[in-house]
Amino acid sequence: MTQRMHRIDFRPHGKIEGSSLIEVLMAIIILTFGLLGLAALQGKANTAELEAYQRGQALVLLQDMSSRIESNISNIASYGTDVASPVGVGATDASDCISLADRAAIDLCEWSKELKGASEMSNKGTIIEGRGCIETITANTEYRVSVAWQGIGDTSVSNITACGSGSYDSAASRRAVTTIVRVPNMAAS
Repeated sequence: MTQRMHRIDFRPHGKIEGSSLIEVLMAIIILTFGLLGLAALQGKANTAELEAYQRGQALVLLQDMSSRIESNISNIASYGTDVASPVGVGATDASDCISLADRAAIDLCEWSKELKGASEMSNKGTIIEGRGCIETITANTEYRVSVAWQGIGDTSVSNITACGSGSYDSAASRRAVTTIVRVPNMAAS
């Protein structure tokens, strides 16, 4: 004798199979929030990349002026600038830096043009609102070379130098890097 196997269907009759419209809408909403999060992350990454690029450019400009000062150490007193009127953006430069009287004046003129981005094609690749200062710490012994620029967003206020203070959107958007140039005392024994 053969027995028949009956298949039992536990599905309630009249129920539609497959994904419901609510499930599809929830998946779309979750996907939308995820994509918006990725877009925000990309924006933050671009801002961080620009900030890092500007800091790198400022360090190159800072090292450039430090090297210029160190190569003209006998005329170091001529390099001082006033932090209230720094070189760079807002400063008036000679049209031809080479025609100036001495090496220090030529160096300051060229540095000012570099801070403005004159060497860059159509000002792409320079720091924003770049300014430079050379402060005398100890006469004929120590000088603080500073580069300040406009940052993209606000950060904590830096009081490392007064260079460029009051020249930007806010104190928290001003960025600055500095270095100290020390003149060796060769006469001391």
